[in-house]
Amino acid sequence: MRFVARVLSLIFLVFAVLAGLVDAIQSVAASELVLTPLIEAWSASSPDTLGFVEGLVAQYLPGPAWDTGLAWVLAQPASAVFLAVSLLFYLAGYRRAKPAGRFAA
Repeated sequence: MRFVARVLSLIFLVFAVLAGLVDAIQSVAASELVLTPLIEAWSASSPDTLGFVEGLVAQYLPGPAWDTGLAWVLAQPASAVFLAVSLLFYLAGYRRAKPAGRFAA
């Protein structure tokens, strides 16, 4: 399970770097800070899945879940959201070092 969490962390880190790179290129071209919200990036790349996820949330979660929680997350910059998700998966797959040391018996 740790391996899966680490792989997912790497995948979301790659998404975060790509989203940050796109924002950096757009910022340089516009000569001002441009941060693409996650909902814009998602609707531009795959609007069908966005509608599917919205339908799932409306069907299985309480009514205000989309309006209060997920709408706020989708309004945040895509690179920041992907970095946060990557950090969560990294922490899930993290293995602590043994307290006795590397060469302890």
